[in-house]
Amino acid sequence: MPVSRRAVLGGAVASVAGLVAGCAAVGESGAGATSSGTRHTSSPPSSLPSGTSSEARSQPSTGTTADVGDGSMVDTGPQPHQPPATPLKPGETPPQFVVLSWDGAGESNAGLFSANRALAQKLQGSMTFFLTGLYTLPAAKRTLYAPPQHPVGSSAIGFLPDRAVRATIEQVGLAWQDGHEIGTHFNGHFCGPSGVGTWSPADWDSEIDQAVRFVSSWRTNTGIGDLPPLPFDYHKELVGARTPCLEGQANLLRSDHVKRWRYDSSGTGTQVWPQPFPSGLWNVPMQQIPFPGHNFEVISMDYNMMYNQSNTPNGDPAMRSTWLAQARDAYLAGFQRAYTSNRAPLIIGNHFERWNGGIYMDAITQAATTMAANPGVRFVSLRQLIDWLEAQTPSVLAKLQALPVGQAPKGGWSAYLP
Repeated sequence: MPVSRRAVLGGAVASVAGLVAGCAAVGESGAGATSSGTRHTSSPPSSLPSGTSSEARSQPSTGTTADVGDGSMVDTGPQPHQPPATPLKPGETPPQFVVLSWDGAGESNAGLFSANRALAQKLQGSMTFFLTGLYTLPAAKRTLYAPPQHPVGSSAIGFLPDRAVRATIEQVGLAWQDGHEIGTHFNGHFCGPSGVGTWSPADWDSEIDQAVRFVSSWRTNTGIGDLPPLPFDYHKELVGARTPCLEGQANLLRSDHVKRWRYDSSGTGTQVWPQPFPSGLWNVPMQQIPFPGHNFEVISMDYNMMYNQSNTPNGDPAMRSTWLAQARDAYLAGFQRAYTSNRAPLIIGNHFERWNGGIYMDAITQAATTMAANPGVRFVSLRQLIDWLEAQTPSVLAKLQALPVGQAPKGGWSAYLP
């Protein structure tokens, strides 16, 4: 079944019972990986959340600069526009965190990278962009990529045209300066029986090495001399990821590189507060959220909505307004369930895609704008969420993590967190 301009890579059973993992892959349109739920036969708000003050978000980067490698990167010191991570006060209601994360981030489809940066600015928050390393590598240099268990120079998502490579590099630098996180979606996006699910920990280390190398050597590989260097050292910046098709997590977690990271977002789960793996790495899975009109829940990703609605990226145009409303309302249902109960962070994973005429981008914009109008809502990157979690006392964290899906603390937060 086609789900993009190119092809579906495959599917597998996900870690949550009743969920079918699926994946969309493209070259020039910039999609990434998702998991699919079971398939059975307005205007901006007048007030925005106070997550980060305008003064804090206007502060420039500080510290000395230092060239990294061939000049593709410059270490400019602490990232600007990072909100403080402060512990909850006794009896304080936790913020309602919302994470908007993007798989396969790249400026290759109708300016969606810059559009999402603009959305984040309106929301007064940050996002996580999972960059595909190959999106910084010109097609003419494809043989520099040696994917594990696949021929040199191969890729299940192809390679971007030179103009899109250039635009991606430019947008990544601007996004970091805006305060957004740059994670990784790795490189070749291989899924299914011969994909990343079969990779060893050493294979994952090789894939990560190459992703970092493509980003940190873009000037040599592209020959572009008139773009500024990326304002960060990716070796330090990279602290988390999401795998293609949500596959291969078990061995990924055993790789040497990932042991030094802070989180992984390659699994599936429910709307509860994140907990670390035994290794100490934070597990921040994609979540099941209510799916209006259905008796099952759906993973909080655009691909999952599309798969269950049209099963194709070019479904019946007459249904698109209905599907848009359903996708928007699914995100809002997940938000309301958390906001009115355990306040678990809402984790959303989308793609730079215009499936079904762009309705999923519209759904995110509408839903996020509605969420932002509620007091106590903060749009954060995954790394910023981890910063906040690690700033809490162990006893507070344990109480947050003990709350089931949709359950508010008895007696309210003032009694639950005295």
